[in-house]
Amino acid sequence: MQYQSQAVAKPYFVAAIALFAGQILFGLIMGLQYVIGDFLFPAIPFNVARMVHTNLLIVWLLFGFMGAAYYLVPEEAETELHSPRLARLMFWVFLIAGALTILGYLLIPYGRLAELTGNALLPTMGREFLEQPTITKLGIVVVALAFLYNISMTVLRGRKTSISLVLLTGLWGLAIFFLFSFYNPANLVLDKYYWWWVVHLWVEGVWELILGALLAFVLIKITGVDREVIEKWLYVIIAMTLITGVVGTGHHYYWIGTPGYWQWWGSVFSAMEPIPFFMMTVFAFNMVNRRRREHPNKAATLWALGTGVMAFLGAGVWGFLHTLAPVNYYTHGSQITAAHGHMAFYGAYVMVVLTIISYAMPLLRGRQANSNRSQIMEMWSFWLMTVSMVFITLFLTAAGILQVWLQRVSATPLPFMQVQDQIALFYWLRELTGVVFLVGLVVYVASFFVGEGRETAIEGSR
Repeated sequence: MQYQSQAVAKPYFVAAIALFAGQILFGLIMGLQYVIGDFLFPAIPFNVARMVHTNLLIVWLLFGFMGAAYYLVPEEAETELHSPRLARLMFWVFLIAGALTILGYLLIPYGRLAELTGNALLPTMGREFLEQPTITKLGIVVVALAFLYNISMTVLRGRKTSISLVLLTGLWGLAIFFLFSFYNPANLVLDKYYWWWVVHLWVEGVWELILGALLAFVLIKITGVDREVIEKWLYVIIAMTLITGVVGTGHHYYWIGTPGYWQWWGSVFSAMEPIPFFMMTVFAFNMVNRRRREHPNKAATLWALGTGVMAFLGAGVWGFLHTLAPVNYYTHGSQITAAHGHMAFYGAYVMVVLTIISYAMPLLRGRQANSNRSQIMEMWSFWLMTVSMVFITLFLTAAGILQVWLQRVSATPLPFMQVQDQIALFYWLRELTGVVFLVGLVVYVASFFVGEGRETAIEGSR
């Protein structure tokens, strides 16, 4: 660790992993509710389990992004963080606000929660992924502004690199597009139109800038390849991401009441969205092949390579499968969408956060890399989680294909709930592979505690 203030990243990483575990537990609960409808009802209804599962995903990734920025920016800017105290204060504000929000979901009926939190004054609740009480959204804005002020001031007074500027652009974009969560028009078409400015332009726009910056930073550190080479790749990838991802928003506008030209614009530009992810995969493998040194943190290298591959498969290939308007007409909102969502989030964002944690945590603990035994465990966790996610995606894809056929294509289409009974086998298989994923996560966490005291970790300055 080059700068003492980088230490503020550590609690962010710890919180991210803890919330990640919570997300997986609620995913397993929800998975069982697909096949055992009254499981844990009425304590945890399906809609609440789903809300907690998806909200925890967003919150822990934000913790991961912030921790990554607090670690990366001082090193890139070659100066201490502007205000470590502010970073620590915002950590507790964000954590407490997030915990209270999740407890609110679990303990108070959603309508009552809206009343208690003053939603009537500024209605923003009740929309998928943006269910947070208005007061929580305002808290997120405060935390985000304090975070961006801290990071921006650090960059402004230090060295400006392409990586820190791309990261900063992504983080500012994340905050700006979140402001559309406060716009809640009565017209349903307008509501969905701008709702995607938060959801789509986050995950298929500005978040990809954050992904590219984090991956480039880790690759520079573990390969020793010239910064100029990696930055040229980064520029091209980011340009392709923005060109395809922004107009690609159109693939969400096919069936919500917007003009028909969106079916052409959405189809054409969405079909090109796999390109930057393919470039990212080639980029990662190319840099590792051209490495100038053998970095002792093999686990971080594996996560970095895996990020490129899984992001391409999940966001690129599985996104392309149902992005063209004539195909999406049948597959929209089916389990094929769920298959794409699971692998895309895992490949693009979960893995890149685990990559930076895998790289930075040993350094934050005063070593260049964890012990060999610890890294072997971590690599086992990589394969357990990644392979199980592949099977989760395949089972959901099979369920989706059967669902589309029985419900939307067949000459004698079945009602939704009857179709759910027909595809229950795939839900059971998804649940089993979900348990394996949880085991992989437990192994990942355990790997950070293996070898301490009995096996010497690989020491180094950085």
